[in-house]
This record gives sequence, structure tokens and C-alpha cells, in this order.
Amino acid sequence: MGKKAGPKKKRHVLLVVFLTLLVLVLLAGIAGVLAVRYALSPVSDDKESATSYELHVPNGMTVMEAAAKLEEEGIIKSRYFLYAAARYRVFHREQPFNLKSGAYKLDSSMPLAEIYDLLQTGSPENIKVVVPEGLTVTKTAAIVAAEGLCTEDEFIMACHSEQLISKYDFASSTLEGYLFPDTYFFTEGMDVQSIIEKFLDNFVEKAGSIPALKGITPAKLNERVILASIVEREYQVADEAPLIASVFQNRIDNGIGLYSCATIEYILTEIEGRPHPDRITYEDLKIDSPYNTYKWAALPPTPICSPGLVALKAAANPPKTDYYYFVLTNPSEGSHTFSKSFKGHIEAENLYTKPSKR
Repeated sequence: MGKKAGPKKKRHVLLVVFLTLLVLVLLAGIAGVLAVRYALSPVSDDKESATSYELHVPNGMTVMEAAAKLEEEGIIKSRYFLYAAARYRVFHREQPFNLKSGAYKLDSSMPLAEIYDLLQTGSPENIKVVVPEGLTVTKTAAIVAAEGLCTEDEFIMACHSEQLISKYDFASSTLEGYLFPDTYFFTEGMDVQSIIEKFLDNFVEKAGSIPALKGITPAKLNERVILASIVEREYQVADEAPLIASVFQNRIDNGIGLYSCATIEYILTEIEGRPHPDRITYEDLKIDSPYNTYKWAALPPTPICSPGLVALKAAANPPKTDYYYFVLTNPSEGSHTFSKSFKGHIEAENLYTKPSKR
């Protein structure tokens, strides 16, 4: 039988355990303090190297959503610390944290406490603008101008700004097709470039969510956007959008004209300034224009409208089919019949058109 440990030895063991725990607690405390100091400090050391970002907070946005956006943009180090600071009043302000809707100009040289205070000072974003799929620049300009944010001419002119197009590296002479359709919130007094940049930032984000569009050149992206804009104006049933894209892709691959009524509509309404037609006549198909896909076996020079996500996904990676033709056979439902042969499509004197979205 071994000897039992004496009281002195027991005390020694307990002391070692206590000291070990104390060291661990101290280390954890130091680590916690360092983590807090790290989260509180700015991402950038100075203004010159800082990243600038304008955060738009609509009504209903949560603190975590705002914090996540700031972390993604490199303005703060941790979304969770900003959330915790707001929830548990880390900065010991007199009033509870109240995230206010508005537009906030922030940069990564700001300490977290400064951002925390600034996010409670915004002016409400009370100008809501809804832009549906399939609108042109001019129709979008009319919607924005109707809210008093700018004039139609200012908006249209900015959409042809070489500086703005170059900033986003779009391989196009216009921003037609890149004004992503969505619901937007603007603040009174925003300049027209900032307004348009909200559309463009949204496009970049949405296009970036489509695997087939990631990493492609600006020229290839522009081709996909042009195709998507035509698909947008042709489809009415979402499930048919990929099939319509496949028809056009098969025609492109084989040097056949797209024969898209939507491009004729664009010529009539946007270039010639006519009202939206109920039908397209055979005479309309003879118009001499690079946008006339009945005359030229190629994509038009630019997109013909702003496509939504359904059309973008369809045009980004069209399915493999043997279809070369489609015709609207049920105008009330918007459904088409797809086939390998022409079957009298072009011989029809009048062709149905998709109803105007505005």
C-alpha cells in the first residue's frame, strides 16, 4: 500500500491548479481586451489609404444587416462587435442605439465608436422608386424624374457618360441594359451620378451572383447583357426564358438573324419615337437599322432594355436545344410554341408584340 499524500502536498497541488487557472483567466482577459481594442480601432491607418463607402439604410434594415454590409465593404473589422455594441450599449451612451434610415458616407479610417454614433444621425430615405424589368433608359429616366430627383435629360445624359461607363468597366457606349430593375430608396438632394451608381452597384452585385458571368471579360458580359435584354422583352412566362435564350444562341452560333420583334419595337419607340405598337407589320421588318435583327445576323449594338435576374440567368448560360424558332401562340397567357422550322412565322403580315411595361 502506498502512502497517502500529506496535507502539504495537497496544498501544493491545489496551489498549482489555482495558479494555472488564474493564468488562464488572465490570458483570456488580456486576449479579450486585445480583441476589443482591435475591433474598436479603424481598419485603415489614415484617410489617404482608407476605403470610402456610402451606406444606404432603408426603413426596416436591421443593425446586423447594416453591420454585415460595412464589414463586407471593409469599413469595419467585425459585424458582430458593432451588433454587440448596439445591443449591449458598449459605448455607454445615454440613449439606446437607434439605427436611423438614411445615407451615410463612411470610410475605413473611422473608429467604430464614430461609426456607431454616425449611424444614428441619418435623414430618412423617404423617396421610394420602383423600376420594373424591361425598361429602357428613357423610361427609367421618366420614373426617376417623376419623383423630383433629377430631370429626364440629366438622367439620360449621365447614362451616356464615358467617365461613369469607364468607372464600371462596361464594354458599351451607354448604360442601357445596366440599370438593374428593382426597388430603390433615394435621399433628397442626391446628385444624378449617385442615383445611377445605385442602379449600377445593384447590377454588379446581381450579375456577380450568376456563376456563368463570373470572371468573364467586359466584352463577353456586354454580349450576355444584350442577349438578356432581348430575352427580357420576349418572354412572359419565366420557365420559357431559357428556351428563348437557347433559340437566339442557336441562331447566333449559326449566323442566322435573331428575328426578334423586341428589337423592332426598340427601333419604333426608342429611335423613331413612335408609340408602342399593338402589332408589328411586315413593313416594319424592312427598317434599315443595326437594331433590326430581321435584316442583320448579329446582336444589336447595345442592349435594348434593362433585363431582370430571370433573363440574365437565361442568357448567361442558355440550355442546349435544337430549337431555332418560337412564336407567341397564346397572347393571354404569354406562352410560345418552339420548333426547329420556321412554319410561316415570317410570312405572317402581323406579329404579336409583348405589351409595354410602361
